Amino acid sequence: MMKRMQKQKQGGFTLIEIVMVIAILGILAAVAVPKFVDLKSEASQAATDGVAGALSSASAVNYAARTAASTKGSAITDCSLVSGLLGSMPSGYTIGAAAVAAGANVSCTLSGPNTTTATFTAIGIS
Repeated sequence: MMKRMQKQKQGGFTLIEIVMVIAILGILAAVAVPKFVDLKSEASQAATDGVAGALSSASAVNYAARTAASTKGSAITDCSLVSGLLGSMPSGYTIGAAAVAAGANVSCTLSGPNTTTATFTAIGIS
């Protein structure tokens, strides 16, 4: 019996298929890269907003504690004094000084890393 010579077909990608895949990946990269380039500044701003929220919340809790009992909480007569309510202020953040009258709400400015800023509300109490 004669064995038939069978021609085996090699599998693989053609040059055109590989070039098309590379072109598609290049287009996707060109579209996706700009979306991720500015993530650092957005993250810095989000962190500054978070610290400002914590300061605003700490000021409200301090006001409630001080109103309930004058021996509790801390006297707040300046925006910069609110930082002491957090225990320790994260490094790289500064609070603009502004006077706060007793019982008044004042908008204070927080400066963070990478020239980010946010505002928070301080409630004055003596």
